[in-house]
Amino acid sequence: MSNLNRFLLATGCGLVLAAGVHIAVVLAAPYFAQNDAFGRLQETLTEDQAQVISAPGASKTWVPLADPATAVAACAFDLSDGPVRVTAKTAQDFLSFSFHTKTRGVFFAVTDRAAVRGELELVVMTPRQLDEARAAEDENDPSRDVRIVAPQEQGYIVVRVAAPHASQRGRAEETAKAVTCTVDEDEDEAS
Repeated sequence: MSNLNRFLLATGCGLVLAAGVHIAVVLAAPYFAQNDAFGRLQETLTEDQAQVISAPGASKTWVPLADPATAVAACAFDLSDGPVRVTAKTAQDFLSFSFHTKTRGVFFAVTDRAAVRGELELVVMTPRQLDEARAAEDENDPSRDVRIVAPQEQGYIVVRVAAPHASQRGRAEETAKAVTCTVDEDEDEAS
């Protein structure tokens, strides 16, 4: 084998190794992040209301270029304490929820089109909690909750409320603040 072939083989091996290390670091970064979204929202684990994270002119905004007509709120959840009930009153404004795991990204999304009589009630639970809730459920009176199975015990929910005009953003922000994320006592007692 000539020196040129050895050089090309060593260079190729080095590039493949460098690419592998680069991909591994990029994929592992969310697991080692300290100031991630879940970490910022941990204080909402003990609160009942969602925290507004995007407001024009506010000092505590996460979004650098916030849409002036959209209010964004979020709350964290930890399913080790039991299922989490998310409740929202729908209004004229568009309302959407996206459910995120602590490290893997979005696992479920829903809009206000799923609301019944102006209310949207969602219950986030683990597969085990879902099995227990189904076992404790009365066959003649099944639950009407929208049950969402989370792949991890910890995560967060992002609420977006879009007003038709920027001048109505205050109303959208109030709707976002009114979203509750609480440990569901009913489901917890059923299990």
